[in-house]
Amino acid sequence: MSDKIIENNQVTIMGEIASPFIFSHEVYGEGFYMVDVHVKRLSNSEDNIPLMISERLIDVSQDYTGEFIMVSGQFRSYNRHDEQKNRLVLSVFVREVEFIEEELDGAKTNNIFLDGYICKLPVYRKTPLGREIADLLLAVNRPYGKSDYIPCICWGRNARFASGFEVGEHVQIIGRIQSREYIKKLTETETEKRVAYEVSVSKLECLEN
Repeated sequence: MSDKIIENNQVTIMGEIASPFIFSHEVYGEGFYMVDVHVKRLSNSEDNIPLMISERLIDVSQDYTGEFIMVSGQFRSYNRHDEQKNRLVLSVFVREVEFIEEELDGAKTNNIFLDGYICKLPVYRKTPLGREIADLLLAVNRPYGKSDYIPCICWGRNARFASGFEVGEHVQIIGRIQSREYIKKLTETETEKRVAYEVSVSKLECLEN
């Protein structure tokens, strides 16, 4: 597998394990498990980020809740068929993991680099307080003809810049993965609390194709 392909999607996260391992799926006899990690923001709030991790990297029979880890890998997506429509499910696919003593204050606890292509027109808007926001959907190529579809959110000057992007433009992004709770209306009387994941963009560059 070409290193160049992997270089277009790089994530490093440090945080506290917040759940036991839950079986996800198996590929060629290798089991993959989901686990949640709490990652602190500079504002002292935190993001709850799902990791997908192989049983070959860690003993999934153990409960490591409360332990601190550092992982690196890729931010990946897949479509899950849910309630008669597809739902984009995002997680960090872990390639390397190590236990650390504690969260490192001020360190880069949540860092992502993406190199991909705009796959739908940006949505630009302003909040009631006048803050500028632009939502992007980035297609990041994977080996064997696959792609990951990563929602990204830009603010301020980046949002203004991104609002002019066309579908197919080649973009590089540096930022952090964030989680956001929202209420999904299921019926007139039923709602459900869900969590969305996106990349909060700190740096943005448009490349010549």
